Amino acid sequence: MHHLPRGTITLLFTDMEGSTRLLQQVGERYTDLLEEYRQLLRTAFQQWNGNVVDTQGDGFFVAFARATDAVSVAVAAQRALASRIFSEGVVVRVRMGLHTGEPTLSSEGYIGLDVHHAARIMSAGHGGQVLLSQTTRDLVEHALPEGVSLRDLGAHRLKDLQQESHLYQLVIADLPADFPPLNTLDTPPNNLPAQLTPFIGREQELTAVGQLLRREDVRLLTLTGPGGVGKTRLALQVAARLSDRFADGVFFVNLAPVRDPALVVPTIAEILDIPEGRGQPVLEHMKQELQHKHMLLLLDNFEQVVSADVQIVDVLAACPHLKILVTSREVLHVHAEHEFPLPPLALPDPGHLPDLAALSDYGAVALFLQRAQATKPDFQLTQATARAIAEICVRLDGLPLAIELAAARMKLFPPQALLARLDQRLAVLTGTSRDVPARQQTLRNTIAWSYNLLDAVEQRLFRRLSVFVGGCTLEAVEAVCVDAPDGYEAGQVWESVASLLDKSLLQQTEQEGQEPRLLMLETIREYGLEQMLVNGEMEAARKAHAAYYLRLSEEAEPELVGPRQAMWLERLEQEHENLRAAMHWSTSQAEGESGDGRTREVALRLGGALRQFWYMRSYFSEGRDFLEQALARSDGVAASVRAKALVAATRLHVSLGYLDRAETLCEEGLALYRELFDTAGIASSLHLLAAIAWGRGNLTLARSHEEESLALFKEVGDKRAVASALVYLGNLVIDQGEYTRARHLLEDHMEMNRELGDTTSLADSLFDLARLCYVSQGDLTQAHTWLEESFALYRELGDKESIAYSLQLSGLLALGEGETALAYSRVEQAVALFKEMRHRYGMTVSLYALAQIVAIGGDNARSQSLYEEGLAMARKEGNRQTVAFGLEGLARVVAVQGGVSWAARLWGAAETLRETIGAPIAPRERPAYESGVTAARAQLGEQPFATAWAEGRLMTAEQALATREVEQ
Repeated sequence: MHHLPRGTITLLFTDMEGSTRLLQQVGERYTDLLEEYRQLLRTAFQQWNGNVVDTQGDGFFVAFARATDAVSVAVAAQRALASRIFSEGVVVRVRMGLHTGEPTLSSEGYIGLDVHHAARIMSAGHGGQVLLSQTTRDLVEHALPEGVSLRDLGAHRLKDLQQESHLYQLVIADLPADFPPLNTLDTPPNNLPAQLTPFIGREQELTAVGQLLRREDVRLLTLTGPGGVGKTRLALQVAARLSDRFADGVFFVNLAPVRDPALVVPTIAEILDIPEGRGQPVLEHMKQELQHKHMLLLLDNFEQVVSADVQIVDVLAACPHLKILVTSREVLHVHAEHEFPLPPLALPDPGHLPDLAALSDYGAVALFLQRAQATKPDFQLTQATARAIAEICVRLDGLPLAIELAAARMKLFPPQALLARLDQRLAVLTGTSRDVPARQQTLRNTIAWSYNLLDAVEQRLFRRLSVFVGGCTLEAVEAVCVDAPDGYEAGQVWESVASLLDKSLLQQTEQEGQEPRLLMLETIREYGLEQMLVNGEMEAARKAHAAYYLRLSEEAEPELVGPRQAMWLERLEQEHENLRAAMHWSTSQAEGESGDGRTREVALRLGGALRQFWYMRSYFSEGRDFLEQALARSDGVAASVRAKALVAATRLHVSLGYLDRAETLCEEGLALYRELFDTAGIASSLHLLAAIAWGRGNLTLARSHEEESLALFKEVGDKRAVASALVYLGNLVIDQGEYTRARHLLEDHMEMNRELGDTTSLADSLFDLARLCYVSQGDLTQAHTWLEESFALYRELGDKESIAYSLQLSGLLALGEGETALAYSRVEQAVALFKEMRHRYGMTVSLYALAQIVAIGGDNARSQSLYEEGLAMARKEGNRQTVAFGLEGLARVVAVQGGVSWAARLWGAAETLRETIGAPIAPRERPAYESGVTAARAQLGEQPFATAWAEGRLMTAEQALATREVEQ
């Protein structure tokens, strides 16, 4: 290797894209093709002073003394490849990565991080693409070959590299310049969190676990070991390294905050963006979605939900290409499982210490040094400190969490003093339960050592803080600690929190514009819970915790319909795990005949207050299930509290499409409100009964209920409720074609909201007036004015759902004015937003709007596909009005394509459906409707058309859609 350049050099890695595919394509002639390709590249390397370091398969590793030569060879090679006609017309595309650094030259070639960096840059690219690191770009940006420029691709996370890499692309004239997103850890599909510290001391385990997951027979692999041994860190590194083996992604699911096994599958579904299937269990829907996916799931901290293992195995059985990597302190004991017990980090022998360089290579020592230097930057391993550091690591059994906690004390104690304290604490805390694994005992002792360094006030606060799940705010700490019967003074809390932060028993996270959150590592939190139980403080802490989150929920409830809606939604989202903990405690305490009536009331009040949050954030099933449990244990609770919970449960059942159960609950709530002579409650119940009737397509009954509800809200003088009923009724009568009545209702609604200063409701009324103009063929100029004002308000509120509807309506208005391209762009944005929110109804109507637009553009096949996709959603939703509209739109499109008999049957079925629900065709839609029907009738003939139409009138939507086969 003496001929290779030294010092600062530029490294080039190349790789042929799709070599396996080419081998299958050309067969035995692949050898000749490969030789021709290699010779082409070698010629370019020689021309520009390239030194071939290594070749593997079709890839080259080449070194250059000058960065400009490396860039020139990349440009020359890509141009030569693009112009070369290989045998049998094969196209060869090569990806290239360049990085400049100072690798070490050994007898085997170059070694060091710069080599890995260059290789990873190449791996991020696509065939025909040349990528450069920041250092290479800085050297060549003013000396690029003619016809070549640079494109900034931004910062990316590359596999196995701790820091982000800023990448650039060579744009070569007359060659392709646009490529798919880079194959980096930032590129979907994956959600692997960035690792802020180096990966230390686990190379053997990393290789072993990776090899296991590559085996076809290993579908479920569990990393086991005590808390703090580093299971999560290793699992994340394995997932990152294997990401290119799973075409549909690798996904991290943090189960640490989850205590209820029933929430495991919904949590996974939320991470994978799998929406709830209406009327279908989440587990079954997930199996359908993942059936053909090549994916790796990393389920972290599974030990507290181990009884969910049967569901995980069920998913694996249904999804043959799925693999699951689990971290757990406990083996799952299922048939498909392979276990990998994770040992502690490698430890030296304190009695036979190696030299300092070799000592620092031990994983435990390397981790201690890295974390100590994070606290005390000038800390070094020396002959004087070597033995103490080695003994500290050994006494802590090589457990990473214990080592990190100890290393964090370096700013307070030198290693010898730390070792002396550690000896004392471990001696005192021996003799724990025999049924606890030894390594877990050691970890508990390590945490106990940190705990015992606290004074009495700090210890008490530490125990109380362990009641929070997923972190908390300082306000919550004050409420649970200061306001409790056995509380502290505020000043004591602030000082103790600051001390716990300094001692690394608490962490703090900050986001711009938000109150900082305090976090406790889960293992440390579990120790705090144990100590709280030992000290007899658990019941008081749980009670104070639930009381605070009940107050927070009830404080948030009115804000969720006001101008601060977005802020409060986000606050409740941040506290979701704490809310779940409070809900779990309240239902578990209320269970059985001996349950505390006050606790039962807490459960129902929580459910009643959180209804709007669950609805707006699509936690329909979770909220519904909690309320059903709370209602089942509500004996002795005040009728007013129970009635509110019944109404809350009704709304969630309506959202999930369980209208029968919703009606049962609503009728029960209505009966209670009538007994209480609670007019507002009666009105709320009638409003929900109207929604149930509308969901069933019975617009007449829905209107009757809503008009009665409106009258009652007026009677009690609840202006906000009156305004809400007005807008609901206004939209209902729009669908019934009574546009004059609708305008009066909506204008009344608008004026009331201006008077009330209710930004959200004002935006709704402006939007609905704009929609009315569109549907009734009114003044489009006025519609634009109203829509623009409402859109501005929605953006101010951060209301994604309403923003999406505004974009859709804006697109339809543009379509009415002949601006097809603008219409398509706006509606496509709406579809994307609805998809992000998993809003099925919004997606349905937006897909219909897209179908209309592309049909006008002449793409009837795509229009048909969009209508069919929307119809599938509408049928699942059970909304007969959107089904009728979809049938009519589909009929127009298939008639144009020659399916006239089928179109007639679709029109007939839609006509019967509209007559059943009392929803006529809107005037704006009627010209297109009548034009399509007239043309189809002329094409098929009067009598055959009438016969097909009559057949359709006797069919359900499903039957009419199925007659496509008859047409074919």
